[in-house]
Amino acid sequence: MSCRKQTLVTAPAQPWWSRDWLRTLGLFAVLLLVYYPAVHGTPIWDDENHLTSPAIQSWRGLYRIWFDLSATQQYYPVTHSVFWMENRLWGDWYPGYHLVNILLHGATALLLLRVLRRLEIPGAWLAAGLWALHPIQVESVAWMSELKNTLSGVCCLGAGLIYLRFDRERSWLAYFTALGLFFVGLLAKSVIVTLPAALLLVLYWKYGGIRSRRDVLPLVPFFAVGIGSGLFTAWVERTYIGAAGNDFNFSLVGRALIAGRVFWFYPVKLIWPDLVFNYPRWQIDVTAWWQYLFPLLALGLVCALAAMRGRWGRGPLVAVLYYGVTLFPALGFVNVFPFRYSFVADHFQYLAGIGPAVLVAAGIVRLHRLGKNGWSFAAPCLCAAWLTTLAVVTWFQAGIYSDVETLWHATLARNPDSALAYDNLALLRVKQGEYDDAIVEFLNAIRVQPDCVYACNGLGDLYFKLGRPADAVAVYRASLAGDPDQGDVHAQIGAALLEEGDAVDAIAEYREAIRLMPSLMVAYDNLGDALFTAGRIGEAMDEYREAIRRDPKFAVPYYNLGVAEYAEGNVADATANIESSLVLDSTNTAAQAKLAWILAAAPQTALRDGMRAVRLAVRLSESRGGNDPLILRTLAAAYAQTGQYPEAVQVARKALQLADAGNIRVLSDALRREIELYQSGEAYRDGP
Repeated sequence: MSCRKQTLVTAPAQPWWSRDWLRTLGLFAVLLLVYYPAVHGTPIWDDENHLTSPAIQSWRGLYRIWFDLSATQQYYPVTHSVFWMENRLWGDWYPGYHLVNILLHGATALLLLRVLRRLEIPGAWLAAGLWALHPIQVESVAWMSELKNTLSGVCCLGAGLIYLRFDRERSWLAYFTALGLFFVGLLAKSVIVTLPAALLLVLYWKYGGIRSRRDVLPLVPFFAVGIGSGLFTAWVERTYIGAAGNDFNFSLVGRALIAGRVFWFYPVKLIWPDLVFNYPRWQIDVTAWWQYLFPLLALGLVCALAAMRGRWGRGPLVAVLYYGVTLFPALGFVNVFPFRYSFVADHFQYLAGIGPAVLVAAGIVRLHRLGKNGWSFAAPCLCAAWLTTLAVVTWFQAGIYSDVETLWHATLARNPDSALAYDNLALLRVKQGEYDDAIVEFLNAIRVQPDCVYACNGLGDLYFKLGRPADAVAVYRASLAGDPDQGDVHAQIGAALLEEGDAVDAIAEYREAIRLMPSLMVAYDNLGDALFTAGRIGEAMDEYREAIRRDPKFAVPYYNLGVAEYAEGNVADATANIESSLVLDSTNTAAQAKLAWILAAAPQTALRDGMRAVRLAVRLSESRGGNDPLILRTLAAAYAQTGQYPEAVQVARKALQLADAGNIRVLSDALRREIELYQSGEAYRDGP
C-alpha cells in the first residue's frame, strides 16, 4: 500500500477590516451616529396614543392589550407589550424608545445580510448598508410609534432565514420555529402578511421553478395565518380606527390607479430622497387618461423582465416582484387609516425597499467583477462615497423628528398645502393654551382643504371649549358636509345644542349619532341627559339603562340614572345606582356630592346617614377650597342631620354669601329658608 503525502490547503486570511464582527460593530456605530439627532426626540403626532397610556400601565393593562381591541391605538399586542415593558423600564425617558428602534433596525439589516448570504447573492453587505442607511427609513426608525415596523421587520427576516434552513435541511423544528416567529411578527404588525409570497419568489429564483409538493404545500399554513391576520386587521381598521367614509370610497379601477402611482413613487424617492412626513394626497380621476400610465408601465416592466429573464437571469424579475408583493398592503387595495391624509408614506415601504437595494447592490458587484482595473479600484470608492452621502442625508433627516413643532414646520416647508400639518400645529397650540393661534392654524387647514373633516372637528371642539357653542355647531355642520356619516360629530353637535338650551334638536342629533355608530357608548348617556333636560325623565332613564346594558363598567350612566330616579322620588334605587357609580369611579365628585346630599336630606329615615354625609361633604369642601356654595349647602344639611345646628347655620350663611356674590338667586332663596330651619333646630328634608 502506498502512501500519498496530503497537502493542507487553507483559505487566505481575511484583512482585519473586512471581518464580519468589525463590520457589524461599524454598522451599529454608524446607525447610532446618524440617528443621534432623533435620540432625544419627544413624542410626535400619535406617539402619545401608541406609547403606554396610564390606563394600561398595570398588569391588568397588559391583559387588556391582548384581549381588549379598544385598549390601544391599533391591535398589535406584541408591539404594545414591548411598549408596556419599556414603560416599566424607563417610563417617559424617550431615548430608551429611540435606542430600541435603532437597535431593531440594525438587527433587521444583519438578518437581511444573513438571508442574502444564505442565498449566495453578491453584494450582501452593500445591500444591507444601502437599505439600513437610506434616509427613507428615518420615518420608521426615528418615529417611536413605528416600533411596529422595526419589530415586525426582525420577526419577518428572522422567520424567512429560518425557513430557508428548513428548505435546505427539512428540519421540522426549523419549520415550526419559522411559523411561530411569523405569527409573532403578525401580532407586531400585520403588514408582513406577504412573507410566504416573498418566500415563494425566493424559491422560484433559487430553483428556476416552483414545485407544488416541496415548495407550495409547506407554505399553506403561512398563507392561512397571514390572510387571516390581514382580514382581521382590515376589519379593525374600519371598525375601530376609522378607515371608512368618503375618504376611502374608491372603485376598483380607482384603487388600481392609486396602486400604479404608489408603485413608482418609492423608487423615485430611493433615487432622489426628497422626503416629506406628509406627502400631498393625489386626486384620483378615473376619466384622466394619463393616470392609467402608472399601472400600465408597472405591468409593462414586469412583463419585460419576465421576457428578458433568459438573458438577464431571474434576479431582476424576482427583485421587482418582491418589491410589489411586499408593498401590496400599502398599494391602496386595502383601507388603512393614514390614507385619509396621503396615499404614500416613507414607512409604508420599510421592507419593500429591500428589493431595489438588493438589485442595485448585486448589479454593482457584477459590474465590478466584469470591469477592468480602473473600475475595480473606483467601484469600492464610489460605493463608500454613496453610503457616506446617504448617512449624512439620514443624519439631517433624523433631526426633523426632534420634536413635534420641528416636524410640522419641516412638513409645511416642503408641502405648504398640508392640512394635517396645520391641524397638528393647531392641536399643539391648544395644548399650550394659545387658543387664538390655534384657531388661526385650524382655519389654515380648512383653507387649504375645505373638506378637511378633522380640522373642522378640532375647531368645533375648541369653540365648544371656549363657550362658543353656536360657532361649534356651524363648524361641525361643515364637517358633516364633507362626511355625513360621522356619528361622533352628530354627538358633538348634540352637546353644543344642549349647551345652547336646545334640548329638542340635541335629542335628534344624539339619535342620529346612535344610528350611525351604535357602539358610541357616550351617545346613549348624553341622549339621556338631553331627554332629562326636556323633562322626559322616563325616556331619559331608559337611555341610561341602555348605556349600562351595553357597558356595565361605564360609571357615568349609573350616576345619571340615580339623579333621574331621585327626581322621580325613587330614592332607594337612586342611592344604589349612585353608589354603583362610585364603585366604578371613586373620583366622581358629582356623584360624591349627590350621595352626600341624599344621606343628609333624603325623605326616608332609613336612607339617611348624617355622619357619613358630613365626612363626604367635608372632604369635598376641602378639595374645592371651601368656596363652593353647593357643597357648603350639602355640608350644612349634613351637620343639621347630626344635630350640629350652630355649625349648620354657620356653614349655610357662608354658602349664602357665595351664592349672593355669584347672583345665584334660586340657591340664595333656598339657603335662606334652610337657615331658618336650622336656627329653629330642624333638619332639612327633601320633598317626595
